[in-house]
Amino acid sequence: MPNTTLRSVAVVLAVLGAACGAAGDEPAAEDGAADDTVEDSGEGSVVVDTAATDLGTILVDGDGMTLYLFDEDEPGVSNCYDGCASTWPPLLGEATVDGDAEADLVGSTERDDGSLQVTYDGMPLYHYTPDQEPGQLAGQGVGGSWWVVDPDGQAITDEEPAASLDDGY
Repeated sequence: MPNTTLRSVAVVLAVLGAACGAAGDEPAAEDGAADDTVEDSGEGSVVVDTAATDLGTILVDGDGMTLYLFDEDEPGVSNCYDGCASTWPPLLGEATVDGDAEADLVGSTERDDGSLQVTYDGMPLYHYTPDQEPGQLAGQGVGGSWWVVDPDGQAITDEEPAASLDDGY
């Protein structure tokens, strides 16, 4: 399958880039120039992308894994640590955008351990460990607090998870 091959190559390149790259390798944006990356925190590069689902277009990572926000977070502040972060791993690293994701909505927040968590429209982003395959949406509506995110940064609060992404993820 071509998509699987491309994803595999992208993963290998991302791993190699994270292993070979060092903070400060990226050229700085000129004053006033738009920069669609988040400051390098040493966690490696991640992509914030979009995918079509039965719930609408949502944010996913570069591998098609669903991204979520947590109602108990505040803009720029993660409130998910310890056991919470084991189930809901934060999206860490330097972020770039693809698809319908908006570069000016991507940012970061510093976690208690000093790592940088990717934010979208100020809200920290997470994966959900039971989502084992791209396109799974098992975290949608969990505890009435976890939601997929649309490209405008809004939580999609329909509690019915879609079975899969429509675009082949």
